[in-house]
Amino acid sequence: MLLKTVLLLALVSQVLVLENGLLRKPPMGWLAWERFRCNTDCDEDPKNCISERLFLEMADRLAQDGWRDLGYIYLNIDDCWIGGRDATGRLVPDPKRFPHGIAFLADYAHSLGLKLGIYEDMGNFTCMGYPGITLDKVVQDAQTFADWKVDMLKLDGCFSTSEERAKGYPSMAAALNATGRPIALSCSWPAYEGGLPPKVNYSLLADICNLWRNYDDIQDSWSSVLSVLDWFVRYQDILQPVAGPGHWNDPDMLLIGNFGLSFEQARAQMALWTVLAAPLFMSTDLRTISAQNMDILQNPLMIKINQDPLGIQGRRVLKEERSHIEVFVRPLADEACAIVFFSRRTDLPHRYRCSLAKLNLHSSSTYEAQNVYTGDVISGLQDKTTFTVIINPSGVVMWYLYPISKLGLPQQ
Repeated sequence: MLLKTVLLLALVSQVLVLENGLLRKPPMGWLAWERFRCNTDCDEDPKNCISERLFLEMADRLAQDGWRDLGYIYLNIDDCWIGGRDATGRLVPDPKRFPHGIAFLADYAHSLGLKLGIYEDMGNFTCMGYPGITLDKVVQDAQTFADWKVDMLKLDGCFSTSEERAKGYPSMAAALNATGRPIALSCSWPAYEGGLPPKVNYSLLADICNLWRNYDDIQDSWSSVLSVLDWFVRYQDILQPVAGPGHWNDPDMLLIGNFGLSFEQARAQMALWTVLAAPLFMSTDLRTISAQNMDILQNPLMIKINQDPLGIQGRRVLKEERSHIEVFVRPLADEACAIVFFSRRTDLPHRYRCSLAKLNLHSSSTYEAQNVYTGDVISGLQDKTTFTVIINPSGVVMWYLYPISKLGLPQQ
């Protein structure tokens, strides 16, 4: 049966736990890159440039607008913060754009109940040409991040060789652990090696990284979302078993609230990333985000599913060639599961008839299904009960399915 098989795979994978004990659930927070990129022109665009001001204002929004209390606690700097290295070789932020330094930002984030993440590159330069971390700088830079009280490091891989990455990523994990400060490590290593074995050793990754980028950078478009999703589905037999508490596959940032997704597509990305047990890193302007997009990102049942303690990554279980409907299932704690009915149609809402048995969800239990977005509840579902869901073009219907009785007896 599907749930038992996926659970067994997950329990096997969970023995591979990073020494730092962090990120037992997928991390949630805000990341600068997709929305703000490498905008360093603070004279012409002071509100949106990569600067201390931007991160202070986003920290305030995370704390004051309900994000932090729902679990969005990481405030993550990306590329283009670096001013260079000082006379001792120590990294320093750009003095004009970060006049008070990174430790100041970390203290401010911590005062609001947030955590601060930072970016560097396991190579001669970052992707945008700022000083990277060469092998001889690993220990020094790890200690610098610890001294600044950073909570997460995203380590990119531009301008490095396969050999340098093979040495550098494990070395950085060891160096971060040696500082004594708990710093989560986000690795881009597999994305630079094609994301697949034999070049990528996911057992090793699970020992040294808390999360990792497997595939290309996401862009602000629906076609980009689909390209990421398609890659994850194509290789789900490889990727699904290696994810779990402390070590997550990362399909990249949430685009919700930006420019490239419709309302239905935004809801679809949120549901699909959640069923994949993905980290939820928003990359949008929290100062101007619409109420509609806030509702998608702050959906409490969606977040509960994403943060499920079992940490099992879901998978696509059904693809209907004629109707262009796909179904994804993620097993959850307490014999529940999340189901996403996803439409690739571009014409009209589609009435899709299905049953739990068709999804390989065979059980003697009776279930209720709560629609994650509308709150509507369908009761009395058994494995052979036929039901119909109406799925909008490029949209989803997402269910939280949970047992209410077994063999006709109420659950206690």
